[in-house]
Amino acid sequence: MTLAVRTLPQPEVAARVMVCDDSVVIRTAIARMLEGERSVRVVARVANGRQALDEMKRQQIDVAVLDIEMPEMDGMEALPLLLRADPGLRVVMASTLTTRGADIALQALRLGAADYIPKPSTAAIADDSFRRELIAKVTGLARLRRHAATRPGAPAATPAAQSWQTRPASKIKPRLLAVGSSTGGPQALFTFVQGLGRALPVPVVLTQHMPPAFTRMLAEHLSKLGGTPCAEARDGEPIEAGRLYLAPGDRHLLVRAEGQRLMARLSDAPPENYCRPSVDPMLRSAVGACGGAVLMVMLTGMGHDGLAGTRELIAAGGAALAQDEATSVVWGMPGAVAQAGLCHKILPLPRLAAATLDLLKAGRP
Repeated sequence: MTLAVRTLPQPEVAARVMVCDDSVVIRTAIARMLEGERSVRVVARVANGRQALDEMKRQQIDVAVLDIEMPEMDGMEALPLLLRADPGLRVVMASTLTTRGADIALQALRLGAADYIPKPSTAAIADDSFRRELIAKVTGLARLRRHAATRPGAPAATPAAQSWQTRPASKIKPRLLAVGSSTGGPQALFTFVQGLGRALPVPVVLTQHMPPAFTRMLAEHLSKLGGTPCAEARDGEPIEAGRLYLAPGDRHLLVRAEGQRLMARLSDAPPENYCRPSVDPMLRSAVGACGGAVLMVMLTGMGHDGLAGTRELIAAGGAALAQDEATSVVWGMPGAVAQAGLCHKILPLPRLAAATLDLLKAGRP
């Protein structure tokens, strides 16, 4: 095994956050959630995009939580103006759990927003899962901003470093590429999928933790990148090379072998790792269908979904890559497989697609 070196986190610096929402109830609730975290300071609470722009002139803000629908100036109108005022600002779009809300949120990501968060109803705003996701995204994005500011164009290095063991490349030629992602995943997927191009020699199955309306829109937006064509997987359809099959929200995506063909199956089995869709059942089924002829790529995400499935994959002779900590919004899922010594390489996001293509072309049948 070789050693992959990662930089250790820098001392915590409080993230300076602005909350922009026209509902005083939502605005106050989000601010209180964030203020309960020691590493966050809410430095501004505003009711529309115009007020947000005014606040940007007064002080530096690391992360803005920006509602989409607001009077006077809505989130989509304000987004490019905020980024023009401070190109380093990280913006999290707060979107309703509707098809229209999902479409607008993903449009915002392509226009420069760093992430999105599905906004629960006023009655459900106290939900703890929303609080955890909000804090993870805000603190992770603030860290990425600080790194970018320290070394423009590259992640910041720190004096202390820790090494993780990595594995030799698998000698089995992959029949399938499997991708897992969660917190921070949509932006990471835009970069990764675009880097893969259109000439993939294998099919791609992808699980991103997302609600149903959002996975439909994500598939459409990934297809518009001009790389690998993408659609939500349909139960019983053949899985073909050069296409990306996305797990629909609230359904596990499984891979089955029927003779020489690979087929997609959708499952309503209980959530795993508190998630449905979940990466682990996708990976287990891929190993069952293809043995070790699977390459897995783990992108940014909170928690450890995919760790157990990656263990099975490596035991079967497969290979795994992981996004590094410096470019991940949250280094939970990729960090879990990296720290377990299951990866061939641990790489910055911009280098993952090229490494993936190299491994797909390498190996022997």
